[in-house]
Amino acid sequence: MRITDLRCAVLGGYPIVRIMTDEGIDGYGQIESTKSSVRWHVLFYREHLLGEDPTDVARVMRKIRRLGAFKPWGSAVSAIEMALWDITGKAYGVPVYKLLGGKLRDRVRVYNGGVRQPLRGYQPEDFVEHVRFMKQAPEGFSIVKVSVGYHGPMFDALSGARYGDPVRGATPYLSRGPLTERGLRHLVTCVEAMKAELGEEIGLALDCGPGWTVPDAIRFARAVEHLNLLWLEDLITGDYTPYVLADVYREVTQQTTVPIHTGEQIYLRENFVELIERHAVRIIGPDPADVGGLAELKWVAEYADLHGLLIAPHGIYDGLIGLAALVHVCATLPDNFIAFEYPVARPEWWYDIVVGLPNPIVVDGHIAVWDRPGLGVRFDVERARQYLAEEDRGFFDE
Repeated sequence: MRITDLRCAVLGGYPIVRIMTDEGIDGYGQIESTKSSVRWHVLFYREHLLGEDPTDVARVMRKIRRLGAFKPWGSAVSAIEMALWDITGKAYGVPVYKLLGGKLRDRVRVYNGGVRQPLRGYQPEDFVEHVRFMKQAPEGFSIVKVSVGYHGPMFDALSGARYGDPVRGATPYLSRGPLTERGLRHLVTCVEAMKAELGEEIGLALDCGPGWTVPDAIRFARAVEHLNLLWLEDLITGDYTPYVLADVYREVTQQTTVPIHTGEQIYLRENFVELIERHAVRIIGPDPADVGGLAELKWVAEYADLHGLLIAPHGIYDGLIGLAALVHVCATLPDNFIAFEYPVARPEWWYDIVVGLPNPIVVDGHIAVWDRPGLGVRFDVERARQYLAEEDRGFFDE
């Protein structure tokens, strides 16, 4: 079997990778909906793939893995790797989890950050309403994650919450710096209100930044230790920050009992080594659509497990093909696995054009692992065609 083409189309905001072969077996990968411009980066790799055997995943990846970078530039390589596993599973008639070593669990826990309604404001009662909606979701989530602090406009929307002026730019999360006592106290009050609403039945994780100073991160973590939060995510670095700062994270981690979490923007296993070996965080959260793919994520998870670290993979914008990929790889992860972030597809018509997902997808906070070959999902091509842009009309053609 040989690769005959690599294509990429933007479908409903998501760049979709299609790898074609001379035996008529195709594989698909998906890039986050926030990265439509990456489609042209995908096509950069075409000349490296043509003529290769797609079932020799490691050999193909050896050619291209060094040509990616931190978020968003690792997403093209990651989606290609997903598609290669999809082809290989179909070629041998086995689900992708079998190719990754076999599953350790028959259903995979997910945590919720996407099934939500917009915040009305940034007062304690607004956050209570926010998590109450999550708590009542029919999916029965046992873990929810809420964006606070610098992960969004919260501190800029509250008068006197921070020193300095907000920074505006093309990408989010540019604002950073020290908080006032008022800002810190207000945030703690909001978190206490959310936890009171959720009780002991539903775990609460917080997506916090990036943007915190080390003193504020330590003060905040210590102030919420009594709430038994699952983690504080991306306090120092995170989305679209192309570096790790393991020494800074380690300083925060050593000063609190609240687990500190990061990793969604990091590309390749090598860039997790310092975080893991220095115990700079307690939980890592690579995204299979950014880290370099499924095998890369599993390697990172196993290395973290050897060092006593937990893993809760990122994935909120990975779409339905990304969801399938997350189910397969997370079914194979060691016992340091907590849950992965549940992707919610938008627009709603995505659920009409992708076939093979369970219905309902999430039951009691888990997704059952399916056994169909490859990633086990496929496009309803005739339905999907209507949503292609004019420039992508030939994407599904043979």
